[in-house]
Amino acid sequence: MAMGKGKLSKTFIWILMGLLFVGLAGFGATSLTGTARSVATVGEKEVSTDAYVTALRNEINAFAAQAGRAVPMSEAQALGIDRQVLAQLITARSLDNEAASIGLSVGDEVVADQLAQVPSFRGSDGTFNRESYRFALRNQGLSEAEFEEQLRDETARTILQSALIAGNTLPDTYIDTLLAYTGETRDFTWARLTGSDLQTGLPEPSEADLQAYYEDNIDAYTLPELRDITYAWITPDMIVDTVEVEEDTLRAAYDERFDQFNQPERRLVERLVYSDTAAAEAALARLNDELRFEDLVDERGLALDDVDMGDVTQDALGDAGDAVFNAEVGEVVGPLPSNLGPALFRVNAVLDAQVTTFEDARPDLRGELALDRARRVIEALAQTLDDELAAGATLEELAETTEAELGQIDWFPGADGAIAAYEAFGEAAAQLTEGDFPEILQLGDGGIFAMRLNRIQPPAPQPIEDVIDQVRRGWDTREQTAQLMGLAEGVAAQLSGGAAFESVELTPTTETGLGRNAQITDLPADLLTAVFEMNVGNARAIAGVGDVILLRLDAINPVDRSDETMDLLAQALRNQASNDIAEDLFRAFATSIQRTAGVEVNQTAINAVHAYIQ
Repeated sequence: MAMGKGKLSKTFIWILMGLLFVGLAGFGATSLTGTARSVATVGEKEVSTDAYVTALRNEINAFAAQAGRAVPMSEAQALGIDRQVLAQLITARSLDNEAASIGLSVGDEVVADQLAQVPSFRGSDGTFNRESYRFALRNQGLSEAEFEEQLRDETARTILQSALIAGNTLPDTYIDTLLAYTGETRDFTWARLTGSDLQTGLPEPSEADLQAYYEDNIDAYTLPELRDITYAWITPDMIVDTVEVEEDTLRAAYDERFDQFNQPERRLVERLVYSDTAAAEAALARLNDELRFEDLVDERGLALDDVDMGDVTQDALGDAGDAVFNAEVGEVVGPLPSNLGPALFRVNAVLDAQVTTFEDARPDLRGELALDRARRVIEALAQTLDDELAAGATLEELAETTEAELGQIDWFPGADGAIAAYEAFGEAAAQLTEGDFPEILQLGDGGIFAMRLNRIQPPAPQPIEDVIDQVRRGWDTREQTAQLMGLAEGVAAQLSGGAAFESVELTPTTETGLGRNAQITDLPADLLTAVFEMNVGNARAIAGVGDVILLRLDAINPVDRSDETMDLLAQALRNQASNDIAEDLFRAFATSIQRTAGVEVNQTAINAVHAYIQ
């Protein structure tokens, strides 16, 4: 069944044309020699070799741009990019095949109308030009018939897809159920039980108790994998004191930044401009204890940010400078001339003039320039050190003959301090193997380093004797929590029976209107989960770490549909659910039509494309 152009929106076709031309970009440059015309067939439709080459190259180039480096074909295959591209093309052609089988197409008028709207197909008079059309297609390696067939396929495919996924509306009951779950809130009261609430002290643990606790929590006392690494490094800070900076260089740097070190007196000023002097005078006359400058700004439909000039010098204010700089902080003066017309000025603060002599600025200047020179010294030294390492020099020898410092670290992920604080060192240390030769690598501050892996110590538990104090504290905490839970269970029963927190000598805290995703500091993470599982009036004890939280649910608040926020949430939930259903429908439909039409993949042609792109 042909569809007239009145059935298809022009905006939709423009989007379609844009996507089609992006997909066709570079066809003339990617043609593959050989007899294989297609890499796959779906029913009566082929996935052409050229289409696969172009789509695969585009996807690889996009990934390379994101990664900031070239991506070889082998890596693209390892990442599954080739399979993803082929699956997308097969899905598209399966829709084309289905559209053809049910007679879905667009008429010649639609094609002609859209071709006439493509700028590259127009002549100098702005109308469709057959020669421009042929020239543009020839540059893409396409004939008119091929391009128009592809345009018809694209259009029919999109109509079919739109018909499938559009209009997936869900019943209000579904959205109301989601909204009721998401938007409900709870009111509850809680109190904390700590060790001071216990009537007796904790028992003394035996050696067997501590040993059992140690074994039950062995992960807490296990050292991570440690990498014994020897390194040599140089940073700008290490050699900055040895770098000389000539007096003339310091003086030139000071002169270049003279305005930064020496600034005139400034004012923080706001300026409210009026159309004429009379209007400004009338506004100034109205200022009193009840009508403030902010009110005048508000009357003009402005905000204080709109009239804020920031910090300005007297010269920058022109003819208004003298009056503004003679005003007191908080005073409004005017009308005074400005480049926008008569204005009222308010002074908010005085910034004193800043004068920094060369002698005062000298230490900072020298530090900056010396650091910069130290970085350049290290940059020049890096290649020499790398060459020495390549020639067989050891890290120890580098430390003896250069400014490099030798060090050793038992490194593990999360180690900090000294060189371990550098991200570059951590990344290199994680990938280092015992067979790696030292090489010069860069640090983020302009320093360099080289490293050698001596050995890897696998994760190992620390002997109980070395961590006995930690084990004892852990046992005490667990025992205290257990005793508090025993006490809290009885109190929770009283609270559920109607007793007040005060009657059981607890100081309550009340929370109101908390949703499922609320954040409450210093309370157990599972507390809100428990709250939303309880019935009104019920009380429960939640174990913490050395303490216990007693809570009672006071009220369940249904979602407030009059709240505009809930309307937005409802729409978001409706859109998300509709999109999920549309995706599921499309996936099921695509799978079904591919199974019905039959898919044949030409692996030989695919291998040839991969070899060609390599």
